[in-house]
Amino acid sequence: MKRILILAALALAGCASKPVPPAWQTNAQDATGAFTDAYLSGDTRVADAEYARARLATSSTGRPDAVAQIELVRCAAQAASLVFEGCPGFAALADGATPAQRAYAAYIDGRWQDAKPELLPEQHAAVVRGGAVAAVTDPLARLVAAGAAFKAQRLPPEGIAAAIDAASAQGWRRPLLTWLGVAEKRAQAVGNAAEAEQIRRRIALASSTK
Repeated sequence: MKRILILAALALAGCASKPVPPAWQTNAQDATGAFTDAYLSGDTRVADAEYARARLATSSTGRPDAVAQIELVRCAAQAASLVFEGCPGFAALADGATPAQRAYAAYIDGRWQDAKPELLPEQHAAVVRGGAVAAVTDPLARLVAAGAAFKAQRLPPEGIAAAIDAASAQGWRRPLLTWLGVAEKRAQAVGNAAEAEQIRRRIALASSTK
């Protein structure tokens, strides 16, 4: 019994010695997660509020790289939905960002000549090196990869289908509608009226609020 108590005390002491993440870090992580969910679901009001909360939390550190990370999360979610606005929030902080952050910013903006693969997360580095978007298993990362490849004009037709599948499986209305729109235009361009009509029905269904 005495041995058990001693072991329990040591275990508790070990837990107590682990550093607790600072409040700003926890708040920023929670807010960025909520932002991403809201944005991809199409809830702009909540997304804007959570983005502001994440930026406020990180700005309390006075660290450009911490705030730049929030801007990259925002621009990545936009790229997943084919919204490309140049990521001005990150651009204003680029001088204080890390090389990896600058490489990722170039990647999602379609400037792959400036996106050094060795500085990117492996799943995105693989896409830059010629890998298939469909091979990216994480749904959000796949959508970001598809958006980045689309902007870089390096997305094959099967990449559009992979993006649609990812958005549909997660119920992410905003990117789903965007990518279905891309697929509809492509079907029309190749003269496939039946496929275009089928896609239009999916768009109408996904657009429904009832």
